[in-house]
Amino acid sequence: MIDMQIGGLLGLLILIADIYAIVKTLQSGASTGAKVLWILVVLIFPVVGLLFWLLFGPRGGRPVHA
Repeated sequence: MIDMQIGGLLGLLILIADIYAIVKTLQSGASTGAKVLWILVVLIFPVVGLLFWLLFGPRGGRPVHA
């Protein structure tokens, strides 16, 4: 019973982290193609995709135009 609760909590944490990664990717200044690619990687491979996003994903916010 406790194993199911821990597994469920871990799954919830991964879901929250994946949603965070997707939102941050959408807010980044990366090209549309790069955004779509990163979102697909995170959705198809939730754990590994999140780790790759943390290491190699787009950084920073939208570029500021003067």
